[in-house]
Amino acid sequence: MPAKDGRPAYTGQLNRAKLQKVADLRVREARALLQAGCAPGAYYLSGYIIECALKACIAKQTRRYDFPNRKLINMVHTHDLEQLMFSACISREGGVFPWIKLQW
Repeated sequence: MPAKDGRPAYTGQLNRAKLQKVADLRVREARALLQAGCAPGAYYLSGYIIECALKACIAKQTRRYDFPNRKLINMVHTHDLEQLMFSACISREGGVFPWIKLQW
């Protein structure tokens, strides 16, 4: 059921599968924007796609019944891609995309 403002209502906790679905949906939306000649919108949405993909990679490292490290929780509740790359143990030199493909 959508929220009152028309956005999808997300219930429960985000997990790896939900983050992957959101990223996949946003990729389709970014492609549609690009095809419609709205490159700035597609570019903006790409940052969100990368954020979701990085968070999915981080979620894969988390065991189901482990009590999460508070420092890691605070570090991943951000939109800062550099911080998320650090939390996902990705170096800038190694590149994001090859690592994401392996961890996805």
